[in-house]
Amino acid sequence: MANPAETSSPLEETIIIGGGISGLATAWFLHRSGRGVRLLEASPAVGGVIRTLDHPPYRHEQGPNSTLQKPGGADDALGRMVASLGLQSRLCEANAAAGKRFVLKGARLQPLPDSPVAFLRTPLFSWRAKLRLLMEPWVRRGREEESIAAFVRRRLGQEFLDYAVEPFVSGVWAGDPERLSVRAAAARIHALEERYGSLLRGALAMGRVAKGAGMPRGRLVSFDTGMGLLPETIAARLPPGSVTCDAEVIALRPQAGGWQLTLKGGELQWGRRVVLALPALAAARLLRDFAPGAADLLEGIAYGPIAILAIGYPRRNVEHPLDGFGFLAPRREGVALLGGLFSSTLFPGRAEAGRVLVTLFAGGRMGEAFLRTEDARLKAHLTGELAGILGISGDPERVHLTRIPRAIPQYELGHLERLAELDRILAPFPGLYTRGNWRDGISVADCIRNGERLATVIGGEKGAGRSDGGEPT
Repeated sequence: MANPAETSSPLEETIIIGGGISGLATAWFLHRSGRGVRLLEASPAVGGVIRTLDHPPYRHEQGPNSTLQKPGGADDALGRMVASLGLQSRLCEANAAAGKRFVLKGARLQPLPDSPVAFLRTPLFSWRAKLRLLMEPWVRRGREEESIAAFVRRRLGQEFLDYAVEPFVSGVWAGDPERLSVRAAAARIHALEERYGSLLRGALAMGRVAKGAGMPRGRLVSFDTGMGLLPETIAARLPPGSVTCDAEVIALRPQAGGWQLTLKGGELQWGRRVVLALPALAAARLLRDFAPGAADLLEGIAYGPIAILAIGYPRRNVEHPLDGFGFLAPRREGVALLGGLFSSTLFPGRAEAGRVLVTLFAGGRMGEAFLRTEDARLKAHLTGELAGILGISGDPERVHLTRIPRAIPQYELGHLERLAELDRILAPFPGLYTRGNWRDGISVADCIRNGERLATVIGGEKGAGRSDGGEPT
């Protein structure tokens, strides 16, 4: 069998397979630490699902529209990356109006309450549900792994599941709260019960220790020309020749002292270490030959499909003031939409003066059947629902549909055990690491943080053979 000594191919220090944000972040932080790195991406461009399209007078995203930065802390890998790339002046914080969020109820958008007084006044929840919330501190702890839905019903009741938690889970995860694990997908909320025995007591106690510490903190950010700027800049700033697109790896084999990679077309490459920064199914294909048990585990990770509809109108055609982040649509309301973002309110440059851009989402684990609708009917249906919700007249100026069949990995019941078993199976293979949003967090900021952690592990020559490269979130 050929090896680097018998060919002209060099033995790369670390080869990263996959040029989404997880692979790019790992490559960037390894490069910054002085480590040699080569990144191989199967498609014509890096970035994965992060894509920004410019169609004047509109600019819209085909994937993530923003991410949450936690400035100045140990978790702020995003901030460290932005600074090292020289992109500080290009980073945009969301409009202050983004703090206002709406939920559809009774064909009207109701603002989520943001204070105790607003909570008492909101029509989103009945008085019975509000009184039920006051009983939460006396609810017993759970005794076994629960779904998010079971956890919320037990602690807060059905109405909070229907009009607060389920639409949030659908909007963020494109998931089914009956199947998502509260420990894996909502670890911080679960930790409040574990530590304080109550969500309310935990939030109050954390609030006394540090302002707002009981709630997610940070600032919603993007870039002046859209999220696509980030992967494009990383790839451009890595050393010349270290990023290769249209380079599909079709086979991976452990070798003495490293790894052999076979590219489509037959080219061989070798690396001391390999990072599989791939979606779960793609990583499973490369593991199948030498770690079939690991491949089986990865193939068992479900994904939620998503349809994204960017839609632009003249401002005069839209009655709603669009004075917020956007809206969520509970399934109980009987609409296909999961929700929508008021994109032109959130960040500058998404629509020219006198126009507005809204980004709609549909599908998910509970809406897979709807996504079988053909494009023209799907666009017409979602456009019609939006018109009724926002009071829109006339036809849109811009409609762009993006379908992502395997959009968001689902941290369903048993997910943490699945990852632990995966790490156990891959432990005998030194120099092999996995990275991706199917573990340790799905957001762009999560992927960057986890890429930094893995680069630290590799850079310090620690943790050889571990597949995760960092602590779970």
